[in-house]
Amino acid sequence: MTLGVRLPEDLEKRLVSLAKETHRSKSYYVTEALRTYLEAHEKDLKTIAAYEEQRRNGTLKTYSLEEVLNKLELTKNDLDA
Repeated sequence: MTLGVRLPEDLEKRLVSLAKETHRSKSYYVTEALRTYLEAHEKDLKTIAAYEEQRRNGTLKTYSLEEVLNKLELTKNDLDA
C-alpha cells in the first residue's frame, strides 16, 4: 500500500538524515515507527475508540462522584487525605 504523509520540516530532515546514514529507506523507518507505536498502544486506542463510540451513541455509562465513592467505600473527606 502506498500512503502519503506530510511531515514537519524538522522531522523530515531527521528522517532523511537517518535514512542516508544507515542506508535504509525513509519508508522502512516510517513503517517500523508505526509498527512499534501500534504494538505498544493498539489496545488502548481500541478502548478509547469504543468509549468514543458509546459516548456518540449515548450508551456510555457514567458515574457521579458520589457513586464512585460509595462503590469504593470512601467519603469526600478521604479525598483530602
